[in-house]
Parts: sequence; structure tokens; C-alpha cells
Amino acid sequence: MLIKKVGIIANISKEKSPACTASLRDWMAARGLEVYLEEGIAAKIGASPGVDRKKLGSLVDLLVVFGGDGTMLRTARLVRDRDVPIVGINLGGFGYLTEVNLGEMYSALDVILAGDFQVEKRMMLDVEVSGGEEAFREGTVLNDVVINRGSLSRIVELETAVDGKYLTTFKADGLIISTPTGSTAYSLSAGGPIVFPELNAVVINPICPHTLTNRPILLPGNSVIRVTLWTAEEGATLTLDGQVSFNVKSGDTMTIRQSGHVTTLVSSPHRSYMEILRTKLGWVGSLTGDARERQDALGTEHP
Repeated sequence: MLIKKVGIIANISKEKSPACTASLRDWMAARGLEVYLEEGIAAKIGASPGVDRKKLGSLVDLLVVFGGDGTMLRTARLVRDRDVPIVGINLGGFGYLTEVNLGEMYSALDVILAGDFQVEKRMMLDVEVSGGEEAFREGTVLNDVVINRGSLSRIVELETAVDGKYLTTFKADGLIISTPTGSTAYSLSAGGPIVFPELNAVVINPICPHTLTNRPILLPGNSVIRVTLWTAEEGATLTLDGQVSFNVKSGDTMTIRQSGHVTTLVSSPHRSYMEILRTKLGWVGSLTGDARERQDALGTEHP
């Protein structure tokens, strides 16, 4: 893939983002690339006019995102209609989606701009909320859909069906429906499994279930999940990717299914997913002696 036009999006609340954006813009311009800045960071560094974030994906061959997972999630939802590859530059913090560290940014981009890179097509989910006959709210997520009781003091009942067949009614603080990408987010902290991004699957994970036999369930990615909220109190909260929230009332039904959209992430040219996972989770240890020799003989990766 030949890259000629690059867009830059940055979390302007991060202290390093203005200097990093200006430096990368100049570095890319010196290589003959057209560089477009999202309007927020453009104003921050005095490079107005910038480009509206919603339009940026239609103008470029590659998006570079400075920030953390939150910035990546917002970007993924905004450009979901465009199959534009996104490379995340981590500005500190704990993130799985920002695969390139700041110190290796230029060496990684040298490889990427030469066209020697791989991408991952990350599954997304569509959610639609309906009350009665008429659908009134919808959205798309890269990580997860979360239904929780919010500030309510009681547990909520979540009647759940898969592909039109009744599964169970979860009595819990809430329910997480997660993509493989989202399996290392809220779902992981709620005791869910780590699911490799290549798998086409969906995780249903109850939050603090009243019944201890309610456990996380891994479903095929094409499953259609319908969750109906039942509560004697005012309702609950539906949250998309931890960033967009709706109030839902008792009797509302949430339908979650695999989206026709995907998020295209550029893989780090320097580290595999295994290494990123080990680093983020703080898994320690390395292969030594005979074990390392066996790995070398097999031609497999070791730390």
C-alpha cells in the first residue's frame, strides 16, 4: 500500500501531544507526504485550519493517533465508515490499542511508510435499543457494550436470548458484551477471558452476578444477542466503549450483533501481540537454557 496522505489525531489533554504532533508533521512533510491535522490539535499548535475529525478519514491513507486507548476508541467509531489503517502512538498510560511506543515512533513509521506492515481487521459490534415497537438509539463499538445499574442500590435482571433462544436471566450489577479487542478491557477486570483479536467471537460477562454459576460465555461472532432490562427502580445505564452513555428503562431491549464495519489497526513492526500482552499484564520470566534452545530449533518467538 502506497501512503501519500497522513492524518494526525491527538489527545490534546496529554502534555506531550502538541510537541509530538508538530515534530511528526515536520518529519513527514520533509518526506514529501501531505499531512492533515485534526482541528483540535491544529489549533493547539497554531496550525489552523485543521480538519474535522469526522472528515479526516476520507482524506488520508493512514491515520496516526497520539494518546491512549480512549483516543483510539473514539477514532475507531468516527472512521468506521472508512477502511483507513490506524496506528496508535502511546503517550504513556496503560493501553493495548496504542501498540507503538513514543521512543520507537520514527523507526516504526519508517517501516510503515515503506509499505512493509501488517494490519489487523478488528471486529466491531452494533447495538440498538428499543422500547416497544420503535428503535430509538443505536451505536457501534470496538470494545464493549455495558449495561449496569449505575447508582441503583439493587441488582438488575437482564433477560438474555441468543439467536432468538432464551439463555438465562442474569441477576447482577450488570452485563458486559465484549469483542475480542474489548476482552482485555472492562471484561478482563470483571473476570472474563482474554480472547485473541483474530478470533470471531463475542464474550457475555455478568458483573458481580447474584448466582455464582453465572459465568462468562464465549459465543460465535455472528450471534445476535438480545438483552431485556427488568428492574423495579428507575432504570439503568447503557455505555458504549466506556465513552457514550444512554439511560435505559425497565422493559427496554438491547440488541447486539456483529457490525458490518471493522477497525483496521496497524500492527507494531517491532513487537508481536504476545509481547504486548506480556508487557501490559506484567507477566515476567523468560526462556533460558534448554527451553530457549528448543524454541530456537522450532523457529518460534521467545522473549
